[in-house]
Order: sequence, then structure tokens, then C-alpha cells
Amino acid sequence: MEKSEQSQELIQGIRQGLLQWYDIKKDSTVLYIGNHEDDIAKMLAGKSIALQCVSVEQTCDSGWQQEHNGVFDYLISIEALEQCKHPEDILHFWKSLLKESGILLLGMNNRLGIRYFCGDRDPYTGRNFDGVEGYRRAYAKKEDSFQGRCYSRHELEDMLKNAGWSHSRFYSVLPDLQNAGLIYAQDYLPNEDLATRVFPTYHYPDSVFLEEASLYRGLMENGIFHTMANAWLVECCPEEAVSDVLHVTCSMERGRERALYTLIHSSGRVEKRAAYPEGEGRLSKLVEHAEDLAGHGISVVDTKMEDGVCVMPYIQAEVGQLYLKRLLQTDVEQFLQKMDHFRDLILQSSDIVEPDKGDGDGAILRKGYLDMVPLNSFYIDGTFVFYDQEFCEENYPANAIITRMIATFYAGNEELEKILPSSALYERYGLTKHLMRWRKTEWDFLADLRKEKELRIYHEASRANGEVINANRHRMNYSEEDYQRLFVDIFRNADTRKLILFGSGKFAERFLELYGQDYPVYAVIDNNKARWGQTIDGITIQSPELLKTLQSGEYKILICIKNYLSVMKQLKEMGIKEYSIYDSGKAYPRKRKPILQPSAAAGDETQNTPKKYHTGYIAGVFDLFHVGHLNMFKRAKEQCEYLIVGVVSDEGVRKFKKVEPFMSFEERAELVRSCRYVDEVAEIPLNFGGTRDAWRLHHFDCQFSGSDYVNNPDWMAEKQFLEKHGAEMVFFPYTETTSSSKLKKLIEQRLI
Repeated sequence: MEKSEQSQELIQGIRQGLLQWYDIKKDSTVLYIGNHEDDIAKMLAGKSIALQCVSVEQTCDSGWQQEHNGVFDYLISIEALEQCKHPEDILHFWKSLLKESGILLLGMNNRLGIRYFCGDRDPYTGRNFDGVEGYRRAYAKKEDSFQGRCYSRHELEDMLKNAGWSHSRFYSVLPDLQNAGLIYAQDYLPNEDLATRVFPTYHYPDSVFLEEASLYRGLMENGIFHTMANAWLVECCPEEAVSDVLHVTCSMERGRERALYTLIHSSGRVEKRAAYPEGEGRLSKLVEHAEDLAGHGISVVDTKMEDGVCVMPYIQAEVGQLYLKRLLQTDVEQFLQKMDHFRDLILQSSDIVEPDKGDGDGAILRKGYLDMVPLNSFYIDGTFVFYDQEFCEENYPANAIITRMIATFYAGNEELEKILPSSALYERYGLTKHLMRWRKTEWDFLADLRKEKELRIYHEASRANGEVINANRHRMNYSEEDYQRLFVDIFRNADTRKLILFGSGKFAERFLELYGQDYPVYAVIDNNKARWGQTIDGITIQSPELLKTLQSGEYKILICIKNYLSVMKQLKEMGIKEYSIYDSGKAYPRKRKPILQPSAAAGDETQNTPKKYHTGYIAGVFDLFHVGHLNMFKRAKEQCEYLIVGVVSDEGVRKFKKVEPFMSFEERAELVRSCRYVDEVAEIPLNFGGTRDAWRLHHFDCQFSGSDYVNNPDWMAEKQFLEKHGAEMVFFPYTETTSSSKLKKLIEQRLI
């Protein structure tokens, strides 16, 4: 199956997750409001039911209504009711189509959903806060055509009641109807930390300014979690027919072999079901793993198979993740003892085939249970009781699981990092020597599990970027003039004064790699005394006291710290106003803009031909320069006025290609520079060499690449990024006869 087909199948599965778990009785009659090509309709078509798909308008036709009066067991509508001007009338019509025992299932967006308070735009008006304000500004003019609207729970309950529906049950859906990962009944609240479980999605992610996942706990504590749910699945039926499901967890993004959903019933029964037949074997593995762990003295939730379903009891206890967080906030020493206990349980979970030799590699477990993390445990009677141990690898490093234990616990929570940094735990358990190896092991596992590569384009279209959220908040906190001075014109006076970076962490490293050549840095200062005397990019890190030795107007400060407010306050107290703030997510103009000029090559017929693009960009190693490179440069120059070629540094080749370049960077750059089709050669920054960083640096109109990347999901995601910012990506046919790899192979074989 092609990668694009795989992605489409995964996306279809994700959208079907909203109802795939729902128990629609066999041989029942089902009316779906929508097209038979809709993802939900396709899922329903695979069930043993009599399915009919119609439009809203057709259900309103009196003749059609008479013909189908009282015919259906189920009527399903997802977002269709929101697009009707008179939804209450539609609900009347729909009720007449159902049998007396019939069930109406509505998928509805909440106009008071937390996503809109975080900055998302209304799906129908395309503007911020229209729904929150009750659409008082929308559809106000005669020329405004009605596209649809969302409703609050109170409004929807009133409509249902007036339409004759005496009983309804609301299920809150997170993150939304199209990506139903977690579903909660109106009388049930999560007992886990949703900040590490939910990836919020949006209609317009670029306008979001709040981190939604961090708000769920507060909503629960204040009794408004369900009121401010982004969406609902509403079950309308006779009271005796209501579903007994309290909570559903869907993992449809994992694909057909791994997709499962967990159901918690009001009876106290918890079921895990395979979403597709291909995944049924995974359920028996869950039971097998639980038995194996129990055999090694690990406390596990009782798990068994019944009629092809994995069954366990509902545990009324605090999830290990929440217990440990609460403990860290109240007693650090006790927290460390419990984390030690958790680490010991990991080491106890399987036979050790290779003991810890003290070299940083740690012990090797015969069976490594990758999900032995606080999130998948309960804390009961002084120990951790595990569940959902689905993933097991043979001969697995214990340190990789211990690292995952720490990483999932912190999960980017800055408040916890302030109390006790995660680095302290990595050091405590001897993980620092090979920490990047252990972290990469976790990243690779999660990326494969969540199909991040296949779904990258899909996720980027709906998930908010942390840097964008940060930048949006900046704009809200300052006047237009102050925002321009602080965050936009950051290089004002930077080339006529001594440029000083305040901060020596990742932001400073990024600035130096991307802009250090254009704007030489005079000094780097930091409040952290432990950093004084160290160097960054060859520049010695100093105390902020350095500023007292300089005259006002002699220097310009760039604050290179994520949490910059404390530094701003510090500079204000020192009477310093000559500063701006470097935002690592923004694209700043280069100091030296390209000067367009005709090609120097005599007889170049492309000189007077109008070009499609202003500035073009090509990136590569260009080791063993050959005709394939030349052809690409020529084709690119035929389409752009000015061609920039980024060349990977020697260190970059070693780090990312895992080989030693045949020619040095200077030699490779000079060969490229000598080509008549190339106008500028730029060294690609070591850690910021992707398409996005290149665009932020060079602001090109088009990136050119070989066609061997045309179906690569990562490159397709970069292509989408460029198109979003008004640029393009063009793929040239790959030169089959010649490549650097082939030349290297021939040299190694001594055939040339």
C-alpha cells in the first residue's frame, strides 16, 4: 500500500472512532444523515445492519417522511443539524422516522467549548469568539448567508425537549468529533492526568494562544468539564435503552493491527476490544503479559479473556501519575523514594539476562514492558498496580523503560520541573551517559505507535504549534508599538552597537547558528553562575554585571530565554531599555538581502526570460559533484531569478548521514559556488537545517528537490508548510545514471 493510501486509511479510522465502539444491534435499520462516502457511513456499512444514507433536506420531504414513518431503529447525524436554520423542526421530523424504541445519535460542536476560549475560530463563520458571544455579530446583515452555527448544552437540551425527546445523555468528546480519542459520559469524570493524554485539535490552529491540555484539570475541579467540552455525542432514547458506557478510550490512529478501544461500564466492568479483526490477537497478549508480570511479583489488575474480549474490573483508586505529581508538590524526599520503588519494579518485572556493569548501559531485561509508566498504574496500599501492558520487547534495556518512566511523568510540565528538574532523576538513575539513546528509543517507539510519520500532514493541519501559541500570547500582552519593538524589529541597532545575548541555553544556540554570521555577537550573559566562564560558539558566558561597564547607546541586548519576563524586569530595574526578545519560532529577515543581477555567463538565454520564481533554494551535501547536481541547478535557475544553494557542513554530514565526506565543506562549497547557475552558497546550520529553518532564513519562493523524495511523508509535510507561507516545493526527476552514492561505491570497490 502506498504511503498516501496508508495515511488516508488511518485518517478514516480516526474519524470513525467516534462511533466504532457503540453497540448498534445486529440486523437493525439505521438512517445516516449524510453521504454514503462519509467515513462514519463507511464504518456503518461494514456492520450487519440495513443502512440508508440521506440528506437533511430529504428527511424534510413530506412524501419521504410518510413512506419512512416509524421505520428506523437508529438515526445518526454528525454535525449536520448545526447546518440547519431551524434545527428544532428537523428534530421533530427525525423523531417521527424512528420506532418507539428508536435511538437518535447526534454529534454536535459546543459553542462554549474550551477550544474557542483558547483562540480557535468558529467552524462556520471563520472568526474568533462568534460562538462564545452567541453569534450576535454573525449573520447580522442581509447579505450574510447562513453557513451553520454551534449550540451550548442548554440550548441543545431545550431543542430536544421541545421536539419531544424526553430523555437524552451527553457524552463529552475530546479533542473533537473528527478526532475522538476520549469520550466521557455526563456523569463521569476522568481520574487521570489529561494533559499527557490529549493532543488538542483546532479548526484554525494558527490563532490559538492558550495551551488547552493544561486547562482540563481546572475545568474538572470547578465542575465545568462537561459544560466546556469541545463537542458531544448525544444519545436520545427511551430511558431504559440508554447505554451503560461511562468512558471510551479510542486508539484508532495506531492502524488496523494495533487499534483498540477501552470501555468502562457503569457495572464496574472494563473491556478492551480490537477495533479491527487484525488486532484481536493483541488482546490475548495483554492477558499473557499480565500473568507474566504477576509471576515476577508485580501487582497487576486482574485481566482475562471472555468471548474474544479482554476484561478487567474497574479500579476505584488514584492513577499513579496523579499520586506522584501530588507527592512531588508536597514532599520531594518521599517522592524520590516512591520513584525509586517504581524503578525497582521495572527491574523486577523480568529476568535480567545481562546485569548492570556500571558503564551506563544498565541491565538488559529478558522481557521489557515499555508501558510500565506511572500513567498506566494505580497507587494502592503502598505500591503501584499496573494495567494495559500491551507492549513487550525481548532483550530490552531497562534504562530505556526507566527513562520513559521519567519522561512520561514530567511530559513537559514546567511546574514540576521547577520543583525538581527531570535531569535530577536522570542523574539519580545513571541515565545521563546515554540519555539521548534512551530518549530516541522512546521517541521511535511512540512515533511508530502513533503513526506520526504517516499522519504528520494531518496533525500539522489541526494541532497548534507551541511556538505559534507563544508568539500569539506575545501579541496580546503588548501595544502594537511595543510588540513591534520587542519582537519584530529585533535587529534594530544590532549592526551599529555591541550585540549582547542574555541567556546561554537552546534559544541562544539557535540564534548563533542561524544569525550569528550576519550579526556578530559581542558577549553572552546569563544569571546562572554555574555557566560563567563556559563558552557557547566560542564566546565566553559572563555575568549580567558586564552591562554596568558599558554606556547607554553602546549596546543592544537580545533576550534569548523562553520565560523572558523575569529578565525584562531585571533589565528594567537596572534602567536598561535597549533590548528586544528573540522568538525562536519567528522568521526574521536576513541582514544581507540578495542583490539580483543578470547571470554573468555569456550567451545565457535565460537572462531575458521571465522567471516563475524570484528566489529559489536547493539543499544538499554535494559530495563528489556530478552531472546530476549540475542538471538540478540548471533546471532550478531556469525557473528562478536568484538561486541559493545550502551546503551541509562536514559536522552535519557526520551527524546526519553517518559517513565521512570525501571532500571538505570548503571544497564542496567552492565547487557549487563556481557553477554559473548558482548565485549564492550558504552553509546549512548544524541543528537547524530543515526546510522550515531554511525558509525562515532565506525567505525563498521555491525549494527544489530530487523526485526521490516526492512520496516521502516528511517532505510532503514540508511542502505543505511552504505552501502555507506562500512558497512552493518543486521536485525534479532524479538522475538515475549518476549519484554520489554510486560514485562512492565505485571508489570503494576501486573500479574507478
